[in-house]
Amino acid sequence: MSEPFATPRAELTIGRLAQAAGVNVETIRFYQRKGLMPEPQRPTGGIRRYGEAEGSRLQFIKSAQRLGFSLDEVAELLQLDDGASCAQAQARAEAKLADVRGRLADLQRMEAALAELIQRCGAARGTVRCPLIAALKGAAELG
Repeated sequence: MSEPFATPRAELTIGRLAQAAGVNVETIRFYQRKGLMPEPQRPTGGIRRYGEAEGSRLQFIKSAQRLGFSLDEVAELLQLDDGASCAQAQARAEAKLADVRGRLADLQRMEAALAELIQRCGAARGTVRCPLIAALKGAAELG
């Protein structure tokens, strides 16, 4: 099976590149405006063509996003893509991992609080005031 971007030279139109990457054409244009993707020269009277390098760069961007990197962080990683900056890339990845772990801890606290409130709702049948609504009203008054 061949790679989706395996082309001998720049032969893909922006539409074909988008299709091969599973993204929208406007996504590629947005990345170009943000400086994440190069915009090939348009031959006189012709259509811009994209090759394997652009496809690989697009895959890199999408892979980094799936790992939680913002587009600004992706831009920083792309600048480190010279092979000599592995320690800097590792430092950015470690910071992202710490951020993800912090978010997970927040989500676990939210999960525990919601589970407790749901359990209270189940135990409070027949009462006039719903414990979940009361807790949320109390939190709104504090915030």
